[in-house]
Amino acid sequence: MEYTVVLHKAEEGGYWAEVPALEGCFSQGETVEESMVNIKEAIKSHIVALKEEGQRLPVDQLMIVSHVAV
Repeated sequence: MEYTVVLHKAEEGGYWAEVPALEGCFSQGETVEESMVNIKEAIKSHIVALKEEGQRLPVDQLMIVSHVAV
């Protein structure tokens, strides 16, 4: 499965990551690379928990992320 991951720069340094399709699935890391490794593990754990609860796995939805100058 594939899920969209959104990375945010953390105020205290490093990054935090979220998976919009998996409510409550977050992780963090000091670098982008570490954050991606950590969020992958968080996704796996989240999926295991959903399966154990007998819930359907959410399907990732198309997201368009852009910048706008104002």
